[in-house]
Amino acid sequence: MLSYQHIYHAGNLADVHKHSLLAWMLEYMTRKDKPISYIETHAGRAIYDLKADEALKTGEAAMGINRARQWFDPNHPYTKSLQQTAQTDGVNAYPGSPMIAVHRLRETDRITLAELHPGEHSALELALPTAICRRTDGFAMAHSMLPPTPRRGMMLIDPSFEIKYDYETIPSHIRKYARAWNVGIIVLWYPVLTSSAHGSMLKILQNEHPQALRHEVRFPPARPGHGMIGSGLFVINPPFGLAQEAANLKARFDTLS
Repeated sequence: MLSYQHIYHAGNLADVHKHSLLAWMLEYMTRKDKPISYIETHAGRAIYDLKADEALKTGEAAMGINRARQWFDPNHPYTKSLQQTAQTDGVNAYPGSPMIAVHRLRETDRITLAELHPGEHSALELALPTAICRRTDGFAMAHSMLPPTPRRGMMLIDPSFEIKYDYETIPSHIRKYARAWNVGIIVLWYPVLTSSAHGSMLKILQNEHPQALRHEVRFPPARPGHGMIGSGLFVINPPFGLAQEAANLKARFDTLS
């Protein structure tokens, strides 16, 4: 859906959950001296101004990264990306997942990003000239390029879920991705909703990928009546140590309840 723009939600608690574990996984993968492929299906603009009117309107960053920054020590890869962004773009800038990938990866690694929204895609290209930025449907792009070269790597699937049938079609996409790229780390982010709209999708995914890691955190709604009360990651072929890192993060989120 081309109406969605993440600037309204940048730096919220779901971003803290998703981006801190993404940064950890990418840093873990680069410990080996082998190139990797990083693919993202719904990239957004890569960098966000948390003092922009859109961000201030929702106040989600104030409840999110501004509150949770202290959870991470200076050597955590997420902290490093936050600091790199502040140094290059100012203290009010927040890195999206493509920028975190650029921070954590090396010149030998290959980054391919999809973003369909024309304005977001233009901003993405401007922010990340070294990445391959395609203005196309991310699900279709991933199907067309799997398995990638290099074969070792990760894909982040991070749709807005404003298109309601995403919950119905995502299991089929992931089934095909996992079959075509059986060594790839496939990461799906999803919202935890009061409506439980994500429930049937997760049931299918868990039945089809029983060895995957499902990790969820809960937090208070951003405003009264807001339907998102948590954030989830479903990770196929999770890296060693991710479950413990995720458990440590959940303990931090539990203090918010």
